[in-house]
Amino acid sequence: MGAIKTLIIGSGGMLGTDLCKVFPDAVKLTHRELDITNREQVLEYIQRIKPEVVINAAAYTDVEGCEDNRELAFQVNGYGPGYIAEACSKIGATLVHFSTDYVFDGSRNEYVESDTPDPINVYGQSKLLGEQRIAENTADYRIIRVSWLFGIHGRNFVETMLKLSSQMDKVKVVNDQFGKPTYTVDLANKIKDILELKSGIYHLTNDGVCSWYEFASAVIDNVVPCTSEEFPRKAKRPKYSVLVNTKTEPMRHWKEALKAYMKERNK
Repeated sequence: MGAIKTLIIGSGGMLGTDLCKVFPDAVKLTHRELDITNREQVLEYIQRIKPEVVINAAAYTDVEGCEDNRELAFQVNGYGPGYIAEACSKIGATLVHFSTDYVFDGSRNEYVESDTPDPINVYGQSKLLGEQRIAENTADYRIIRVSWLFGIHGRNFVETMLKLSSQMDKVKVVNDQFGKPTYTVDLANKIKDILELKSGIYHLTNDGVCSWYEFASAVIDNVVPCTSEEFPRKAKRPKYSVLVNTKTEPMRHWKEALKAYMKERNK
C-alpha cells in the first residue's frame, strides 16, 4: 500500500491525525484547506491531486449541535461525501468513508452491515444521507460504520470523564445506552486491510459491549449510574447501537484499547 497515492481529508481531526500516522506519505487536507461542502472545490482538488485512494475523515460529529444546525449537518455529513464520491468516480479512485452506529434507531440489541438504517436524530440522518450519496456517485467505496470513538487528538468521552471527575464529587452517566467503544489508533491501523476487501459497508469497532456507565467506570472511580430520562438531551440516542462486524477480523477488546490510550496520553 505504501506506493499508492493517498489523500486524507479531515487530517486535523481525532481520527484523521491517527490516519496520518498510518499513511505518512499521504496528501493531507484539513477543513481549512478543503471545504467539502463546496462541490467545485472538491472536484478541482481531487482531480488535480489524482490520488488512488481518498480517505474522508471529515465530519460534523457534535450530536447535540447537529440538532441546532441541521443544514450544516446535512451539508458536511450528507452532501459533502457525495461530492467526494463524485470526484473519486471521475478519476477511478477508491473512497474510504466513516459513518456511524447512529444510523440505527436502537430498537434491536445489535446490527449487522445489511440491516436497514432508521436514524432517530439529525446526526444519524445526515450520516445516512452521506452513505446514500456515496453509493449513488461511485461504485468503488468502503463505508466504515464506527461507534463511540476515543483518541488522543480530540475531545472524547474519556477526556470528558476525567475532567468532570476532577471537578465533581459524583459524575452521573447513563446506564441504559449500549455500544462499543473504539480507539482511533486501532481503527486507523485497520484501514489498509479494508482496502483489500471488496466495495461495500463495513462495521469496525473494538470488541466488547458496554453501557456509557460501564465505559465511564473503567476510566474514573466517582461515577454513578442514571437513566436517560434523568439526563435529557436535545438529540435522541439509540438505546442499543451495537455494531456487529461480520466481514473482517475483530479488533482487540475496548478495555485493552483503553489501557493503551491511557498509557499514550500519560506519556
